[in-house]
Amino acid sequence: MPPKKIAPAALSFDSALSHEPADKRIDILRLVGESGSISQAARHAGVSYKAAWQAIDTLTNLAGVMLVERAVGGSGGGGAKITQAGMQLLSLARKLTDSRADVLAAASRGSSALATPALPYIGVRTSMRNQLPCVVEKLEVKGQVVRVFLKLAGGSVLVSRVTKASAELMGLKKGQSVLALCKATAVMVRPGSVTASTAGKQKLGGVAQRISRGASGDEVSLQLDAGLQLVGFAEAGSGIKAKAVVTAMVDESALVIALPA
Repeated sequence: MPPKKIAPAALSFDSALSHEPADKRIDILRLVGESGSISQAARHAGVSYKAAWQAIDTLTNLAGVMLVERAVGGSGGGGAKITQAGMQLLSLARKLTDSRADVLAAASRGSSALATPALPYIGVRTSMRNQLPCVVEKLEVKGQVVRVFLKLAGGSVLVSRVTKASAELMGLKKGQSVLALCKATAVMVRPGSVTASTAGKQKLGGVAQRISRGASGDEVSLQLDAGLQLVGFAEAGSGIKAKAVVTAMVDESALVIALPA
């Protein structure tokens, strides 16, 4: 189904562009404008028809205005037409992409302190305190769900479970640099090295750095391999102390993947 029209008062191009050009949504919108067809745009972008509509629906929600409307008639029996607002969004996206490219190019030519792998992620704004740079090791497709294996610095591997459509829109592939995000409240910390398997939980070993005691649970900041930092919660009265060996556990579905700008 095509996206529903949203009141113009909700117009917000800055929200619609906050993820561009990290995934394929803007590219799909551009392809719809060029081809006049959602199905053709999907084929050219290398995603499913469902994923293409998801991209348009998400952009429409973020922009607060209809970006694509169905075109009736024609030799092909109809298609999709990009709206004036959609054209405006594409124009802004092109300017934003050019600006980003100029800034990153200048940084790479300048001080080595600026030419850091973290630079593309600086613009990511989220309430999730855990942000771990990693590389896609492999993708395991199971129906409409994809398990994405993410290798951290130091060799540890995390798995994120996403929908097939999301994996397509993000263009996830082996060797790709991404950011693994997770809320601190989704990370369970236990004292010691936990070896017994726990259903649905993946484990990361580390050393406790800071502990904030609380009646509902102890907030634990720990250091993983290669100096990566992680924040999670242990049960109240856990007895965990600084420099103690601990294990962090997080569910696959709680791990979110972000792409660089």
